[in-house]
Amino acid sequence: MAGPLNWLSQVTSVSKFGLLSIPQRAGSVAAAVIGIAGVVAVLVGVLSMGAGFQKAMTASGSPDAAIVLRSGADSEMVSGFLRESTRIIGDAPGVARNDEGPLSSAELFVIINLPKRSTGTDANVPMRGVEHAAMKVRDKLKLVDGRMFEWGKNEVIVGVGGANEFGGLELGGKLRVGQHEWPIVGLFSAGGGTAESEIWTDASVLQAAYKRGDTFQSVYVKLVSVGAFQEFKDALTTDPRLNVKVLRQAEYYSEQSTAVTKLITTLGFLIAFLMAIGAVFGALNTMYSSVSARTREIATLRALGFGSGAVVVSVMIESLALAVLGGALGAIGAYFTFNGLQTATMNWQSFSQVTFAFAVTPELLVRGIVWAVLIGLIGGLFPALRGALLPIAAALREL
Repeated sequence: MAGPLNWLSQVTSVSKFGLLSIPQRAGSVAAAVIGIAGVVAVLVGVLSMGAGFQKAMTASGSPDAAIVLRSGADSEMVSGFLRESTRIIGDAPGVARNDEGPLSSAELFVIINLPKRSTGTDANVPMRGVEHAAMKVRDKLKLVDGRMFEWGKNEVIVGVGGANEFGGLELGGKLRVGQHEWPIVGLFSAGGGTAESEIWTDASVLQAAYKRGDTFQSVYVKLVSVGAFQEFKDALTTDPRLNVKVLRQAEYYSEQSTAVTKLITTLGFLIAFLMAIGAVFGALNTMYSSVSARTREIATLRALGFGSGAVVVSVMIESLALAVLGGALGAIGAYFTFNGLQTATMNWQSFSQVTFAFAVTPELLVRGIVWAVLIGLIGGLFPALRGALLPIAAALREL
């Protein structure tokens, strides 16, 4: 045990000297720490956008609910049904019912242009026509202010995300769509889901306004249980009167989020990688300065019997300590700057805006710290080897 204990003692002694000399190199140390903090903050910040978008999409789906589209459609925008088909879907086995009938809502989905509050630029905002069971089909949806629109009237309710993000959607105001004015009578929440980006009205009223006849684009249903999905799907896909695609709501919204999440994640890693290159050079400069300032000290220690391995490990410990400090600062800054930040982005499959909140998750914070550690390892390795391999005689002669 004497050998390992002696080696640990050497590492501790050399590391102590290095850490105590940090105030003498405050400028270069601060530059390295801030550089690493910037990398972590940007990485976590950008990825939290993707995590928030994905969270909003997945929060929209309930495990005991399904959506029915026309076969081959990948979104509601390119789907379509006649009234008779929606009735067949609502009467299928596995659909939950109450005193008013099946918990099935045939829906119409259109896009209108409204200005963003932050920029004033036009954005594609989803407007949805629903049937009476719509509120019961979606578990998390509830009115938070005002009242429900009256069926058969040009009235709308607005998701809280849409009301916050887009102009002209204040409760009590009027929304002008084409030649029609729609009083805004209520605000609703949906547990952070995509419905909070939408404007809702009576499907029959929206059909008349857009001259859609008696057609719909999707059918949302509540199932009697999670296990009833396969029975429901099989009944519809084998019915010769229908040509449909049946998905769990959670599965549908997960597919909707894939393209945007991948794009955001790819851009986040690309930006962070480019910034990390600069941070690595900053760390290299700091650690080379540390080794250079302590060349004679390190040579003296090695002459007294301190091993090269102890020198390498001690320099790496110093580099990692600075990297972790920078990573922690970046992670904390990203959390307080981005977590919960409200924004909106385009869902490229429906070509409509989705409002959501950035989500700085524990997984992202850990990922940021891991990046900081990698930068510290790379930035400390070569200076550590230089300090350990420098000939003792030559090092003792350096001023």
